[in-house]
Amino acid sequence: MILISLDIDGTLEVGDPPGVLTMDMVRRAREKEGFLIGSCSDRPMSGQRKLWKEHNIEVDFVIPKHMLPDIMAKFEADVYVHIGDREDLDKKYALAAGFDFLWPDEAFEKAWFYADDDPRAQ
Repeated sequence: MILISLDIDGTLEVGDPPGVLTMDMVRRAREKEGFLIGSCSDRPMSGQRKLWKEHNIEVDFVIPKHMLPDIMAKFEADVYVHIGDREDLDKKYALAAGFDFLWPDEAFEKAWFYADDDPRAQ
């Protein structure tokens, strides 16, 4: 099981500023077996929920960034990854919580976000 925590602003295409990860990429990871997907953002939880609902993506969690350790306590996974664009917040909170950390452009290369028949999924 791989748990993917996504920052929104600067990470997702719908963020402010926009990031490189598209909502279709998130959908593809969500549809794959063995993934838990959610957001961990500075945005209020109600705003995070609204964003996912507007894009018809069911997520496993939404949480404020400083509460990232709670996700590890709540969900059992083999790998915990937080994807974000800020050294001072995303990376700091991810590493402190015991998560791996990826910059959005690093995550863009992960097979998780591509259809199984896409060469990038290999």
